[in-house]
Amino acid sequence: MSDRVGVVWDDKLKGYDFGPGHPLAPIRTQLAMKLSAAFKLFEHENVVVLSPVVPASREDLERVHRPDYINAVIAASSDPSTVDPLHGLGSADVPVFVNMHEESARVCGATLAAAKALQSGEFDHVVSLAGGLHHAMPAAAEGFCVYNDIAVGIQWLLDQGYERIAYLDLDVHHGDGVQAMFWDDPRVVTISLHESPKTLFPGSGYPQESGGPNAPASAINVALPAGTGDQGWLRAFSAIVPDILEAFDPQILVTQNGADAHLQDPLAHLTMSIDGQRSSYDLVHRWAHKYADGKWLAVGGGGYAWVEVVARAWTHLMAEITGHPIDPETQLPADYLAFVESELGQISPKSMTDGHTPWARPFDSGYDPDDHLDQAVMATRRTIFPAWGLIVEPAEWF
Repeated sequence: MSDRVGVVWDDKLKGYDFGPGHPLAPIRTQLAMKLSAAFKLFEHENVVVLSPVVPASREDLERVHRPDYINAVIAASSDPSTVDPLHGLGSADVPVFVNMHEESARVCGATLAAAKALQSGEFDHVVSLAGGLHHAMPAAAEGFCVYNDIAVGIQWLLDQGYERIAYLDLDVHHGDGVQAMFWDDPRVVTISLHESPKTLFPGSGYPQESGGPNAPASAINVALPAGTGDQGWLRAFSAIVPDILEAFDPQILVTQNGADAHLQDPLAHLTMSIDGQRSSYDLVHRWAHKYADGKWLAVGGGGYAWVEVVARAWTHLMAEITGHPIDPETQLPADYLAFVESELGQISPKSMTDGHTPWARPFDSGYDPDDHLDQAVMATRRTIFPAWGLIVEPAEWF
């Protein structure tokens, strides 16, 4: 299914680093790239590694960020003691580090390179695991995110003449920054599945958040109850996303693939397995071909169980997007296991599965009004589907 695939990577991307003890450590992405390489995913004839990565220009950053905010990031980049609450800098979530502007712009440059590779027509799918900083706002840093690489890439594509881009956010946290930047733009549909804002940062992402006056029903939010696992997550995913994609008919599908909905993630409360996450990537791949003519731009995102989850999840993502899926029973390569133990002092899981068999109970056969997961799905369908001409509750349910 993946004819031509670009993988954007540069070792310099590890420079986006908030320092020791911060959850968003660059080792997450490095481990995923190392495990993908150990499985020889970059050696297939249909895969091209796109490197080096240059930082996004100020002009590109200003496509979505305010000039005064960029000035504040530049000023703080030479003084790590900066505390600037107005712009979200110097907090526990976004501590300032030397060269913050350049390294944050480099992450944007990676996602921008992915967008340009896709727009060139030379690639069907492009992935940049270093990207996915979906919380950054037009004039403020938020939630470990300084510049919003996703929004920079999407806006660049819009500026090239694209008219319909679908953004799908799989992270456990609401994709609030991307939603905010395209809130009133009917050319972009944002779809976010996330843990309910009642129990998780950033406290937004209710179904009623549905787009600005010029773009009604363009923001689609599915707020999942804490504790939702593979079956519920996949049920909700399949009950909302394909209907919207079919109605919208996107030219490009952009996905943020945060791995933090996993049951071992320390910062959230969903209970997915590696197997459920792998299944979600398979669905997205199928939908990219069915609804977006195969044009798929994928980035990373959250995920804070670095060894236990992120490396394996994103290696499955890389395997899916390159068209060379890995059997879940496959054992991790011995050299990778040895590297993790010697460099991090940790023991990695030995196989590419958590031993689960995920499945999604079809929503089109009816729903349980007393089930919290079904209530969340129906809240979104009732808010969004009528504006798209979609049936909320088919007659056969009654």
